[in-house]
Amino acid sequence: MTRTLASDLSAVTLPDPSHSFWARIAHEIADAIGRGIYAPGERLPSEHLLAERYGVNRHTIRRSLSTLGQLGLVRSTQGSGTYVEEFAVDLVLGKRTRHRQNLAQAGLKGGMQVLASVTERADAGVARALKLRTGAAVLHLLVLGDGGGQPLHVSDRFFPLPRFAGLDVHLQQSGSITQAFATLGVADYTRLQSRISARLPSAEVAEHLRQAVTRPTLQVSSVNVDPDGQPIEYARTWFAGDRVTLTVDHEHGL
Repeated sequence: MTRTLASDLSAVTLPDPSHSFWARIAHEIADAIGRGIYAPGERLPSEHLLAERYGVNRHTIRRSLSTLGQLGLVRSTQGSGTYVEEFAVDLVLGKRTRHRQNLAQAGLKGGMQVLASVTERADAGVARALKLRTGAAVLHLLVLGDGGGQPLHVSDRFFPLPRFAGLDVHLQQSGSITQAFATLGVADYTRLQSRISARLPSAEVAEHLRQAVTRPTLQVSSVNVDPDGQPIEYARTWFAGDRVTLTVDHEHGL
């Protein structure tokens, strides 16, 4: 299920417009988004044009847009402009969590992209999650997951070696963890556990998600196991909090 952020304006708390020009302008732009004058994904007029329209300086406009950005109504892209946020998508965390299946249920297309790949030694936390000895070789991937043309999550993913050597190549080619696993002989896998917390993103995570570091993310730590119960993947995933709703599937378990 998807929804436009404009449809959620009733849940947004804006500053009192009587307090300052920037607060009044933030209210007026938010109202225009809610009435569809600025459509989801549309670029807003430039700071210069908005400053002329409201008879204020650009600093005042920047504060108005910054407030709307912190509330998840708009996003700013350096060198491009400020855009109305497009949607939030419901993603299900269940026994068989699949990125593309989640997107398909929301009527969206997307996949996963490998941003970085390195072979390294497992620290104590990674080793414990994968039931390996500390210092065992693992494949560490930095992966970006998108949907509908927008980044939804970025993750650190760890896989035991030598069992999953080459998984990064298969993932980059297919855009699917499930297909990459299948290529390496794992036809099915299930989620053993998921731990969810709200965190402010690092500068790197915020950049990948195209959001401000002041906007929280939903961090999910998870372990996937093969049909024999052997851990095959440990992941730490940061979801864009204003674009994603996480639903825990109690019926089918985590």
